[in-house]
Amino acid sequence: MPQRVLRRLRGVDLDALGVWLASRVSIWVIAGTTGWMFATQGQGVVPALDRWRQWDFHHYWGIALHGYGGQPTGVPNEAFFPGFPALLWLGNAVGMRHVLAGLLVSLVAGAVAAVAMGRIGALDGGRRVGRLAVLVWVTAPSAVFLAAPYTEALFLAFALPAWLAARRDHWLAAGVLTALSCTVRVSGVFLAAAIVVHWLVTRRSSGTGDDEAATPRWRWSGFGWLFLPAVPLLAWSLYLQQRSGDWLRWLHAQSEGWNREFTTPWASFDRTWEAAFGGTQSPGFAWMFRAEIVAMLVGVVVTVAMLWWRRWGEATWVGLQVVAFGTSTWYFSVPRATLLWWPLWVGIAVLAARRRWVLWAYLAVSGPLMVVWAAAFLTGRWAG
Repeated sequence: MPQRVLRRLRGVDLDALGVWLASRVSIWVIAGTTGWMFATQGQGVVPALDRWRQWDFHHYWGIALHGYGGQPTGVPNEAFFPGFPALLWLGNAVGMRHVLAGLLVSLVAGAVAAVAMGRIGALDGGRRVGRLAVLVWVTAPSAVFLAAPYTEALFLAFALPAWLAARRDHWLAAGVLTALSCTVRVSGVFLAAAIVVHWLVTRRSSGTGDDEAATPRWRWSGFGWLFLPAVPLLAWSLYLQQRSGDWLRWLHAQSEGWNREFTTPWASFDRTWEAAFGGTQSPGFAWMFRAEIVAMLVGVVVTVAMLWWRRWGEATWVGLQVVAFGTSTWYFSVPRATLLWWPLWVGIAVLAARRRWVLWAYLAVSGPLMVVWAAAFLTGRWAG
C-alpha cells in the first residue's frame, strides 16, 4: 500500500511533503526549547504534550469528553463544530491522550494539505511555485496552529483538495470534500460559496461542431453536487435545534461566549484600534490586536487583487471571510485565518519565483514572527 501511494505522488508532491516534514522538525524544536526557556521555579518544565493544551483545545477536549451536553470550560461549546472533537474522541477510544490524538491529526492532515497546496501552486506557475507556496505557508507568522491540536490543518486537508477538484471540474469530489470541511469549521460555508462562484464562471464553453464553435453554451455538469455541503450543515443545525430549540445555536454561542455580534465595519475597526493602541489592553494583548489589524489589511489587499485578476472564486473565498471578520464586535482570530487563504500563499510564491528577493524579504520578517507566535502560544499567551 505505501508503495502504491508513493507511485501516485508527483515531483511537486514530494517537494511539498519534504517542506512539510522539515517544518515539523522546526516547530518541535521551538516547542522543546520553549518549555525549558520559560520554566518557572515553582512549576518547573511543562511536559512536552501539555504545552500544546492551550486555549481552544480545552473546548475541543471538553466536547470529546462530555459531548455538547456539558460545558466544563464555562462557555457554550456549540460554537465549535463537531468534526475535530470527534477525532479526538476516536483517538482516545483507541488509547491515546486527547492532545496526542489532536497533534497526530494535525500532522497527517497538514501533510495532505501541503500536497494539495503544492498542486494548486503548480497549476499557477509550475513545480517551483508549488514548492514555494508550501514553504511560505508553513513559515507564516501563525503557522504554529498548523501543528497545534486545532482545526486549521484538518480543515485545509478537506478544503484545499476540494478547491483543486473544482479547478479540475471534478465536482463530485469537490462537493464531498467541501461537505467534510463543513463538519470542521464554519469556514466551510465560505468555501462552498467560493466553489459555487467558480462553478458559475466556468460554465461557458465552446460548442463541439463547426456551426457551434463560435457559440458558447451553458454546461450544467456538476450542478447537483454543489448542494452536498448543505447536508452536514442541515444535520448540525437539526441536532442543535432538537437539543436547544435553536437552529443557529452555533452562531448565538459565539455571541454568548465571545461577544461576537454583528457590528458596522467602522465600529469594529474602531474597537480593534482602541484595543491595539488605546492603552486598554495589556502589552501582550495589544500587540496581538495590532496583528489583527495587519491581517485584515492583508485580507483586503488579497481580495482586491483577486478581483483585479478576475479570480472570482478566490476573491469570494477570502472576501467573505474579510467581511465576516470586519463586521464582528472587533477583529478576532484573523491571523489564524490567514493560514486558510491559499490565494495569499500562492500569490507570494508566484512573486518569489519571479523575484528572489521577495522570498528572502518574506522569510526575514515571517520567520522570526513565527517563532514568537509559537512561543506565545506554547506558554499560554494569547496568539489567536
